[in-house]
Amino acid sequence: MFRFHKTLDIVTLFHKSGSPASVRAANILKQVSANATESATEDQASDHSPQTHPQRSRQEFELNITEDPPTSDQLRTILEYVRKQNISSVINGASTEKEALKKFRESAENFKRPVIVDWNNGKAVASDKESEILKMLEQANGKE
Repeated sequence: MFRFHKTLDIVTLFHKSGSPASVRAANILKQVSANATESATEDQASDHSPQTHPQRSRQEFELNITEDPPTSDQLRTILEYVRKQNISSVINGASTEKEALKKFRESAENFKRPVIVDWNNGKAVASDKESEILKMLEQANGKE
């Protein structure tokens, strides 16, 4: 008997290499990803039941770091994930989705980085604060 393996969640960092905040966010995500992968490897020789590891921080995920701006469709999704009150944390000078899309079309530089998106779990955070990044990743882990 075989069992289907769950595909890994995809977490994307929209990164700017010259930004200290973005570099911090990348380092945090790389560490969390490495820890999740290490835990998954240890578990392969043991019981896979979630009850075995109630305190494990995060399931393994695929980390995608890109310096490209998001597509218009990706931006719409990100804005939906961060909700209206946080649109200005993603697009400079915007407070509505319509304003954000207009400003983004005017210049991709209006897109603030770092922005971390967990596409599979509908979460996004525009921050380099470790606590906010970890909170987003851990909330996604509880979804299973």
